[in-house]
Order: sequence, then structure tokens, then C-alpha cells
Amino acid sequence: MNAAADRKLFLGGRLKRLRRDLDLSQTAMAADLGVSPSYLNHIERNQRPVSAQLLLRLAETYDVDLRNLGQSGGPASEAELAEAFADPLFQGLAVPRHEIVQLAEDQPAAADAILRLYRAFSDRRVRDRAEAEVAGAASPADSPSEWVREYIQSRHNHVPELDALGEALHEALRAEASSPDESFEALARARLFARHGLTVRTLPAEVMVEWTRRFDPHRGRLLLSDTLGPSSRAFAVACQLALMEHGAELQALTETANAPDAPTRNLLKTSLTNSLAAAILMPYAAFQRTAEETGYDLARLQARFGVGFEQAAHRLTTLSRPTARGVPFFLMRVDQAGNVSKRYASGAFPFSRFGGACPRWRLHSAFRTPGRIVTQIIETPDGSRWFTLARTVDRQGQDAFTEGQDLAIGLGCELKHAHRLIYARGLDLQKPEVTPIGPACRLCERHPCAERAAPPVGRALTVDDWSKSVSPYPFA
Repeated sequence: MNAAADRKLFLGGRLKRLRRDLDLSQTAMAADLGVSPSYLNHIERNQRPVSAQLLLRLAETYDVDLRNLGQSGGPASEAELAEAFADPLFQGLAVPRHEIVQLAEDQPAAADAILRLYRAFSDRRVRDRAEAEVAGAASPADSPSEWVREYIQSRHNHVPELDALGEALHEALRAEASSPDESFEALARARLFARHGLTVRTLPAEVMVEWTRRFDPHRGRLLLSDTLGPSSRAFAVACQLALMEHGAELQALTETANAPDAPTRNLLKTSLTNSLAAAILMPYAAFQRTAEETGYDLARLQARFGVGFEQAAHRLTTLSRPTARGVPFFLMRVDQAGNVSKRYASGAFPFSRFGGACPRWRLHSAFRTPGRIVTQIIETPDGSRWFTLARTVDRQGQDAFTEGQDLAIGLGCELKHAHRLIYARGLDLQKPEVTPIGPACRLCERHPCAERAAPPVGRALTVDDWSKSVSPYPFA
């Protein structure tokens, strides 16, 4: 006998709903079906399964379609409810899965009502954010990641205190080197052990499970996953060294920011720690000087400082020291689904805060040429022009089951700075080939656009039976 035949059918909620729709008491329905009221009560409370004989009696007595009666909420309804209850709006409720399943199975109408309300709320929230973006206002309900991103951006992604600490620690490490060729990772490991009694061990991913870096204070160990490449491993060691040597300064900077809650404070401290680690690996003065001398050649910067493409690109967005400014870059990181996980800029930023980037930007097409840098000159709706480059990178800590080249980094600057970049050599920057792009589709009013994924906020659609536009969402 198969599993489906063995499965017991609990339809208490649906049977109760049917009885109430028929305006029957338990006693009256029990009499109609030829069962005892206590037996029916147990069925309605899901303490007894519904038998095949009882299902047939229900069908005959009340002309019920058994397919409708037996239809459950299904995995999709349960998944949708679980997604809704995972929203930060319900933080602290921790609705257990068995209650979600019970709601989907026993109270399908209530479950549908909850989902309908949640979808309406989500749509309203997206619309409010989009309208706030158009108006230049901030969202009142920032998540921790959005709050931290806005705080870092308010400082133009530049924290001079951390740059100073990073340069000093970098010089101290180099002074302790036994030879000029000793790697940063080796120097940092030696300092962690000598000054803090901390050893660094690399363990298999099967042991580390979800972690790529984990500090064990009781045994005095920093544990690293063997999925980390050399540059990611060096960065992980630099993060731990930053915490051990300058934890007090990082905490003070975090407290000064007045973050709204503990999760936001913790995330901000992590972001500041990462910034300090980057400043240790790539000290400001040396990095900015090398960038200028090489025409901001990312490959040269990677080789000179022993870092990865993303690390070097991110560091370029922090060069805002008044006495030694670099090209004011912006950076965006996306995955193949278009989800944006990084947005940073040392100057102006051409893309919307909410939603993904324009599909006409080659950041998205970089996935078709993994590992290669692609360039493009773009024009935003306000007429500003930007020189951009994009390239794929591997996700940190990926294993054999993770598809490679699954993130893309977009880097760019205003066109007036492009002559300083090696990537713009040979291009006619006075009369360039330009691609008009927009912000997220709900904010973009460029028309027509064949790549449009949604109509813009506040514009009426002009769809009719007599014509078809290039755009899937023509608007007035």
C-alpha cells in the first residue's frame, strides 16, 4: 500500500466550516450522518481522522463535492504564510510552523484573508518607498541593513579615523617582518599569537558548516573555512586583528552613530570592522597613490596588495581624504536574480535606493562573460553621464554545490573623471556612445522601453485593444 493511501485525513476545520455554513449544530449533523456527537466533536478538533465511509455520507447527505472538501491549503499556502510571518513586522511573535500549518489546513478562509491583507500592506510599503524616493525623503521603516547603508553613505563611505588606525597597524606589521616578501596573512597571524595568544586554524567546510570565520575565545582560536581563497582568508585574519587591537575604538564609533536598536548597532560595528580590515590590508596613502599611478588598474591593485577584485573595487569607493582624493566611484553588487547586496559611493550615486538596477546597464550582462571586465557609458534621466565597468566574482565561501561566478560588481564614476582610468583609453570621451538608462522600473519614466518590468509610480497606463507598444507597460 502506498504512502498516499496510508495517510490519515484530518479535516476538522473544513468540516466545522461546512457545518456552520449549513447552520447545523453538532448534534444535528451527527444525527444526519449516523454518528455520535462526541465522535463528530473529536473529528472537528482533529483528534480523529475522517473515514472513507463518513466522507461518502457527507457527499450523499449534503451534496458535497469531495474534491473541495478534501482539498487542503497545500504547501504553497503554508509557504506563503510562512513568508508573511517572517516579515520584520511580526518580529518577536515567532509563530511556530505547526500553527501556520494548522491555520492553512483548518482555517483556509482566514489564511487567505491574512495573505490578502499582507500583500496589500507589502504593495503599499513598496509604493510608499518608491514615492519617498521620488520626493527625496527617507523611509521611516528602515531595516538594519538599510540604516547602516544610509549611515555609511552619509559619510561618503569614508571614515578617516579607521584609515589612520589601518595605516599605523599596517606599518607596525611591516616593521615586524623578517623579510620584505613575508605575506600580510603570515604577519597578522604572528601578531595575533604574540600579542593576544590567538592561533589561526583552517578547518573543512563540513566542520565549519555555515561559518566562514568563527572566533573561539575560550580556546583562543580563530577558525577559518577551507572554502576561503587566499585574499578572503587574509581579510578574515585582518578583521580579527582589527577587533583585537582596536575593539574599543570600533565600539566608540558605533555608539557615536546612535543606531536605533541592537541589531543595527551590531551590523554597523561589523561594517566598521570590515572597513578597518580593508584599511589594514590597503593603507590609504599607498593604495591611493598606486591607483593614480596605474590608472586605477584593478588587476595591478589586486597584485600589489594581495586582495580580491571586490576588495579592491570596494576600497576605491572610500578614497575621500581631503588632501588625497581619488576618483569618486560608486559600487553596486548584484546576484543573478538582480538582488542588490551592496551600494556604496564616495560621491554621487546614480541609482535608486529601492529596487534593482536598470536592466540596460551591462552589470547584468556581465554574467554572460564571467571574469571579464565590460565597460559602458550610461546616461541617467537627469542627463548625467557615467563611465562604468562590471565584472563577475565568486561568492565568498562557496563550495562544490555553489555555482561559481554568481555575483557581479559594478563600478563607475562621472564621465568627467573617466580620462584618469586605464579602462577608458582609446574611447572618444567627447562624443561617446551612450546608453540611456533609468532607476528601478517603478521610478523610471523613460518611454518607450522594451526592458521595462513594471509601470512607473503615479503614471496611468495607456493599454488598449487597438495598438501595442514596444514597452509591455505603456503609460501616459
